[in-house]
Amino acid sequence: MKIYIAGHRGMVGSAILRQLQARKDAGEQLELVTRTSTELDLTDQIAVRDFMQAERPDQVILAAAKVGGIVANNNYPAQFIYENLMIECNIIHQAYAAGVQKLLQLGSSCIYPKNADQPMQEDALLTGKLEPTNEPYAIAKIAGIKLCESYNRQYGTDYRSVMPTNLYGPGDNFSPENSHVLPALIRRIHDAVKNDDPEVIIWGSGKPKREFLHVDDMAAASLFVMDLASETYRQETQEMLSHINVGSGTDVTIKELAESVANIAGFKGQLRFDASRPDGTPRKLMDVGRLANMGWTYSIELEDGIRATYDWFLQQRDEDLRTV
Repeated sequence: MKIYIAGHRGMVGSAILRQLQARKDAGEQLELVTRTSTELDLTDQIAVRDFMQAERPDQVILAAAKVGGIVANNNYPAQFIYENLMIECNIIHQAYAAGVQKLLQLGSSCIYPKNADQPMQEDALLTGKLEPTNEPYAIAKIAGIKLCESYNRQYGTDYRSVMPTNLYGPGDNFSPENSHVLPALIRRIHDAVKNDDPEVIIWGSGKPKREFLHVDDMAAASLFVMDLASETYRQETQEMLSHINVGSGTDVTIKELAESVANIAGFKGQLRFDASRPDGTPRKLMDVGRLANMGWTYSIELEDGIRATYDWFLQQRDEDLRTV
């Protein structure tokens, strides 16, 4: 089995690669194909065509994407829609042209309308307006779903899509400028401990609720969905509503999240919530019943996952300091 993992250096792609490598080490006959962005520009149609024709993988896992937090999405909307559309179009079409029958595309929970009923079910897709700040990225991800469904419908391929909730874990982006909420809290609270700051100011009231899933659970869910027999997958999905939500099915307030990070990092100061700053959507929780019916549920509890992620963050910072 020859599997191409697009985006193998990203947080999710690297987690999927680790789990596939473990399978290979355990004796499965796998050939794992990867390319860095310098080796293969996924926005280049000709380059992707030549790569697919040369390699002709049996399966493709599309974990490559341009991603970022609210600031990056707001500042670079053209790049987010263009690059993600090009990556999806090139990989999905050229996979089909090279005879790839099975493909898994990873999306995002931002595909759902801003005011979707909670928890968000798969059939909420395209039923309302998107969150304006990440609309370009969301539209690209919706297009990826519809590409897979359309190729299945016209050409009989078996191209699947999974939509993760907020992910975190090893390989995350801890930049103070453009990271997501959990790595941002880890970075800021860690810096406060290091600098002996008396308080950490957090945007918003702390009341919005968010769902989180460890990236190793996401990788496991992705491979679980990829491994499903076609009959099982089709039985649980629909021809033009084929994507599957992946999450924990539980959520916490931002305040509770910040308190957990502070406890793990040993921060003794005050967490101050600036209610003059925007809260964003009050709640974003995925309905994961479809995946549960197929037989998969998450295994890493949030506090355990945060602790492991914080340990990884500290280890990476130590390694970075040693290389300076």
